[in-house]
Amino acid sequence: MSEAQAGLLEAVPTVARYLTFSVATSQAAPDALRALAAQADGRSLVVGVGASLAEALRKPIDGLRTYAAGVAPGLELPSTPAAVWCWLRGDDRGDLVHRSRHLQSALSPAFALQDSIDAFRHHRGLDLSGYEDGTENPTGDEADAAALVSGRGPGLDGSSFVAVQPWVHDFGRLEAMNPAEQDHAIGRRRSDNEELDDAPASAHVKRTAQESFAPEAFVLRRSMPWADAQRAGLVFVAFGHSFDAFEAQWRRMTGGEDGITDALFRFTRPIGGAYFWCPPMRGGRLDLRALGL
Repeated sequence: MSEAQAGLLEAVPTVARYLTFSVATSQAAPDALRALAAQADGRSLVVGVGASLAEALRKPIDGLRTYAAGVAPGLELPSTPAAVWCWLRGDDRGDLVHRSRHLQSALSPAFALQDSIDAFRHHRGLDLSGYEDGTENPTGDEADAAALVSGRGPGLDGSSFVAVQPWVHDFGRLEAMNPAEQDHAIGRRRSDNEELDDAPASAHVKRTAQESFAPEAFVLRRSMPWADAQRAGLVFVAFGHSFDAFEAQWRRMTGGEDGITDALFRFTRPIGGAYFWCPPMRGGRLDLRALGL
């Protein structure tokens, strides 16, 4: 769909940086957002708006809500909302550093940097666990149908809702599992990515099989590995025409559907979670009409 931010439909880049911002001065927010709209091309910079910002502008977006914190057996599942989410995409980490500086300057003083995560593509698209990420992602028209809003009119059509969760891996726990246990936790063989017929009900593939939900719960995943000086994991990113499909999968993963939690939690956990609405494009810039801008 031509109105969409192109970056969310394209393959993940070589390197990326995720920036989140909180509102510092709400009166300055409209001007800062207009400056952001002129900078964001939707391809090298994908932008999302949080519910708190839409409410501050008194222009709530139907379907945009705050990610809810929760618990699962032995797990705290935190919520880390933000006003603005920026996904910088590129091929050179140094370029991302300078682009981040300019972006912060454009958004100041209305918005303050809340968090920054550097991400990268690993081999052919592997998670740091060594397993392939994004298998069975929808493509082409099916990707558009899963990820993009349609039939709601100008300013909304071509937009998308995105769920973002940074996960931290415990590699010691993963490596303490034998290869067969690791494969059964994922539900696929690491060696060839083939799905295992005898995988247990707790296997991640079984928990999130998109066609097994009623209605089917397809999302467009654009996750990337990340690392800092002490931690590493995956920034899970899922685009949808609503949050319903993501929430159906998440409910099953955390045991809310049948009491079985996802085996992923044996070696990894989310340290945050947030929802954003990604505006469409118009004339080569973000279309912020739905926000009154």
